[in-house]
Amino acid sequence: MVHDQKTLVDEVSGWLRVYDDGSVDRTWTGPPEVKFLSEPVPPHHHFVDGVATADIIINPVSGLSVRIYLPDKNPTDQDKLPVVLHFHGGGFCISRADSFMYYHMYTKLAKSARAIVVSVYLRLAPENRLPAACDDGYEALQWLSSLSRAESHETWLDQHADFNRVFLIGDSSGGNVVHEVAARAGHVDLSPMKLSGAIPIHPGFVRSERSKSEMEQPESPFLTLDMVDKFLKLALPVNCTKDHPITCPMGEAAPPLEELKLPPVLLCVAENDMIKDTEIEYYEGLKKARKEVELLINPGMGHSFYLNKIAVDLDPNTAAQTSGLIQGISEFIHKH
Repeated sequence: MVHDQKTLVDEVSGWLRVYDDGSVDRTWTGPPEVKFLSEPVPPHHHFVDGVATADIIINPVSGLSVRIYLPDKNPTDQDKLPVVLHFHGGGFCISRADSFMYYHMYTKLAKSARAIVVSVYLRLAPENRLPAACDDGYEALQWLSSLSRAESHETWLDQHADFNRVFLIGDSSGGNVVHEVAARAGHVDLSPMKLSGAIPIHPGFVRSERSKSEMEQPESPFLTLDMVDKFLKLALPVNCTKDHPITCPMGEAAPPLEELKLPPVLLCVAENDMIKDTEIEYYEGLKKARKEVELLINPGMGHSFYLNKIAVDLDPNTAAQTSGLIQGISEFIHKH
């Protein structure tokens, strides 16, 4: 008797369904009016609104690739532009470097910060559990280092990149990748490339025990308790809890923060984020470990508010807070 019916074994409402044969369906099944946020934006090598984009394969064997955002030259630009290596969010399980929600944010950041953004197509869980996404992020950093030594070549970066000023940035779970990649980079010589800063935005730092903000803050379109629990269960190595070093770098299971060699950190937090308490614990941990760290807080905002283009377009306050976030990140990049 042939069974071609597959059985649903796990679901994260709207976002993702996992079947007993190991297959994963990431078709958006939530409200259709927000589907455009996760739609892919094809690359355009010509400048559109001041930014050109290209997709580049950096490892022909694994197929690991990046999307590059190049801002059009300003008369006031330095000869070479800093590089911002970007890790997308999505709880390690959904979303891609070419999703519209990142395109509308990172084209703005490239223009505002006068920087080249290089966004990594991270492998997704549950097919590729952690540390896969962190391995991909670290490999992309190593690739930038090989470009700085002229061992590899990529036309836009060869011509326009200042490899003395490379920054890491990541949204939500991408912020976890920022910390992990920065920590790994502290153990190796990347020269002549220099890692100048790390910018986790609303990173998915949590503990297995619920925090006060998880219990009290309202759920938002981009973060619910169900999403936190299910995405991390699908993403973490089997039988690991949220106290794992990648999701709890300030916890007992992680390498002590004082022993890490980290670049200056700008931690971005949304005041109404459900996971802000544990993000602030990370900030306090870095300060206690005498690391150079700044905090940027957006009042009245929820998790990943700036990626929700509907709110950014319709709500003047969300628009103003998004501009403030981009400005704060741009200033951090300028001074390092």
